[in-house]
This record gives sequence, C-alpha cells and structure tokens, in this order.
Amino acid sequence: MERTGDSRFPDVTLRLPGWVDELVSDTNPTFASIEDRMRFAVELSRSNVRNGTGGPFGAAVFERETGRLLAPGVNLVVGSGCSVFHAEMVAIMVAQKVVGTFDLGAESLPAYELVATTEPCAMCLGATPWSGVRGLVCGARDEDARAVGFDEGAKMSAWAGSLEDRGISVRRDVLRGEAVSVLQEYAELGGEVYNSRQGEREDPR
Repeated sequence: MERTGDSRFPDVTLRLPGWVDELVSDTNPTFASIEDRMRFAVELSRSNVRNGTGGPFGAAVFERETGRLLAPGVNLVVGSGCSVFHAEMVAIMVAQKVVGTFDLGAESLPAYELVATTEPCAMCLGATPWSGVRGLVCGARDEDARAVGFDEGAKMSAWAGSLEDRGISVRRDVLRGEAVSVLQEYAELGGEVYNSRQGEREDPR
C-alpha cells in the first residue's frame, strides 16, 4: 500500500494475479452452461493454490442469460493482508468497476449471477444482495470449507431462502466434488488457514 496525495492513510489497491489474464485469453469469453461457469471458477481456485497467490476459493460474475464473463475473482487475503478480499468480494468489486456502478442490478444492465466454488461465508452472504446480482451458484458446501479448517462465520440456517426472498436465485452443489478437491489439495499442501483468532471461538468465562 502506498500513500498518495495529501492523505496520511494508505491507498487500498485490488489487483488480480497476472496468471488470470493468461487463463482468460479470450477477449469476450462465454460459458454456456452452469457447469461450464463453475468449472471456470474451480480452475481459478486451483490455479490460485498452485501459483501460491491465495486461498482455495474462486468466483466469477457472469451475464445470467448469455454466460458472458464479466469479472473473475480469487481469494487474495494473505497476499494482500486484507481479510475482506475473499473470492466473491473480489469478483464483485472487479465487476462493479467494469460496469461503472455499485449496483449490478441496475435497470440498464443485464441480470448477472455470481458463481462461487464454495457457499458464501457470513461476510460474502451479506455482500451478495448489496451487490445487485440476481443469482448465486455454489459448488462446495459450507461444511466442506469447515472440514479443512476455515471459519465460515455465523449464518442463518435458511440463508439460501433469505436470498431467494430478495429475488436472488440460488443453486447449490454444482460440481461440488471438483470444488471440494481444491479445498483438500490446499490442506494437503499445508496452505495457510487464515481465520482470525483461531481457537478463541468460545468465551472461557
């Protein structure tokens, strides 16, 4: 982070790893099926692990009807030193910069969907409706992430229904096995599980 202008506080910069451009070599990539879109997100997560650029999570924002890729995202928490740079958050931030608005659900825009290799943690769940996406597609389940040590935070048991009540469709378990394999590979490679205050979940008093 660097200080610019007159501010004494540092700039916060989001930058995708260079290999993402190599993976997305087509200038206007389109992924026709839900499985194709999830497979791309899984490849993002796998490449993130194997290139040592972040955690085992990938996400992307697509036009729901055409499958055109709007923005990719990968987990950048450790390298950026920023706990909010989860794959979904990164994909949403990049997508909003691409279209030039904070609202991906604006009337002038096509319906967008967020495809994520793992069900959203508490933070990303909260960000989903605020982003303006009209659909959420998930691969691995919450319990799959917890099984390798990640803290997904406290979420209501009916979280999917809460999104659907707000007009956001939810599909789960799309290529779940492929998404889980990346989580397991990360754990087997000794990847850093970066939960804050790990082991301090309960108040000892």
